[in-house]
Amino acid sequence: MAAGYQTLVFDCDGVILDSNRVKTEAFRQAALPYGAAAAEALVAHHVAHGGVSRYLKFQHFLEDIVPGQSGPGLEELLAAYAGAVRDGLMRCAVAPGLEALRAACPEQRWLIVSGGDQAELRDIFAARGLDGLFDGGIFGSPDSKDTILARELACGNIRPQALFLGDSTYDHRAAAAAGLDFVFISGWSEVADWPGYVQQHQLRSLAAVGDLAGI
Repeated sequence: MAAGYQTLVFDCDGVILDSNRVKTEAFRQAALPYGAAAAEALVAHHVAHGGVSRYLKFQHFLEDIVPGQSGPGLEELLAAYAGAVRDGLMRCAVAPGLEALRAACPEQRWLIVSGGDQAELRDIFAARGLDGLFDGGIFGSPDSKDTILARELACGNIRPQALFLGDSTYDHRAAAAAGLDFVFISGWSEVADWPGYVQQHQLRSLAAVGDLAGI
């Protein structure tokens, strides 16, 4: 499946790292100063909008869930979230078979295009020795995935044919809008009815990115 592509584009959370639950819990903890109900409302919004940047999610929280209430502002929420996330990202599992897939695809360009904070991602990937796998770069928020994909296509960094591997409905929409093929990675996804979504949109799916190496 991977052999016919010049570029592989990976989401991070739930695809390269088993970090979806880490980030869900970090949103909950950051929002708790506003109360448990508000924190759960933010978690529900986060899960329903997988792949969207934390900046937009916390803006939604302040403007639509707790408007006018006293509590931490945007920068404080972002800082609390980042602190809770970092330890989890350093400890969580890395996708099995990733190194074997890279070895099987030596000529391909690999990129990370994530909703996670770009500086944080680059720091974590370097600390965990993963940055060398992604010769096309590691990209994240505050730019959206749509913006990143359009920019990297325009400058020639993403070379067709290109395949996006993601675990959210937003990943699929962003890939389709950019003209990239898409495979849904299901093993760590938080999409509640991912089999129904895959069937509805006639998508290919794999449990883990490493499974590409055997296809």
